[in-house]
Amino acid sequence: MPDYATLTQSLHALCHGENDAVALMATIACELHHAHELSDWTGFYRVTAPELLKIGPYQGGHGCLVIPFSRGVCGAAARTGQAQLVPDVDAFPDHIACASSTRSELVLPVWNGAGKLLGVLDLDSNTPDAFTETDVSELTRLLGDLFLDAA
Repeated sequence: MPDYATLTQSLHALCHGENDAVALMATIACELHHAHELSDWTGFYRVTAPELLKIGPYQGGHGCLVIPFSRGVCGAAARTGQAQLVPDVDAFPDHIACASSTRSELVLPVWNGAGKLLGVLDLDSNTPDAFTETDVSELTRLLGDLFLDAA
């Protein structure tokens, strides 16, 4: 698990004054990927059309290019507005296997301060049960702070 105090401090310093969502996503994906030792793929899927996510900035191997809100863990997070903590992706109905090595996943919706859904943050791991409720609460808080003024 990352040292969230250090990660928070670093990201607030790196992202200070930035309101471009893609620039924020790129910086957060990079820092978080290197901070979370169990995350093999760390990145964002952006809302680009109604009910549609497209790949955004990420770290790791290739991801799926397009994910509809109606499919997979990322789609479920976007559709419901709820964090999706999946300890075993094989047990998740309609999981989309962008990488066959993925065993567990955490996906969080990303909102700006105006309540607009900008996309989702997706963390994948080749380790089962790699993510925790602490990851959910810390990352939800951090995303809320960093994307507050994002457009």
